[in-house]
Amino acid sequence: MKLVIQRVGEASVEVEEKTIAKIGNGMLVLVGISKDDDEDIVKKLAQKVIKLRIFPDDHRDINRSVEDVGGEILAVSQFTLLADTSAGNRPGFSYAAEQNKAQKLFNFFIGELKTSGLKVETGEFGAYMKVHLVNNGPVTIIYE
Repeated sequence: MKLVIQRVGEASVEVEEKTIAKIGNGMLVLVGISKDDDEDIVKKLAQKVIKLRIFPDDHRDINRSVEDVGGEILAVSQFTLLADTSAGNRPGFSYAAEQNKAQKLFNFFIGELKTSGLKVETGEFGAYMKVHLVNNGPVTIIYE
């Protein structure tokens, strides 16, 4: 599993010119599910996202989690995070989970994020999406 986490002032997802998800202050989480992932891995990384301290405290130190600041989370499935670029100019995606498994684990990930009680929005699995964000900081963290 690979996650790209961006601290955002706001973020949204459009599908076919319609906004389907929108958050304010919080995190945009791009989610790549690999063929080796399982519910244990997904659960562990969901908790890491919730507890990740990338928000400023009163002294402007990066010391607070999305949970601490009452932020929101927008999670977007993105299999291209698993691209293999080791040979040639066209990326391969043999590390990505097949669609049914990926969708099941993505939905499980969303469920785990929701245990935090925070607002959690999602893109549309498998759809062509336009993702808009205002990166705050900028702060971008990658988990694998």
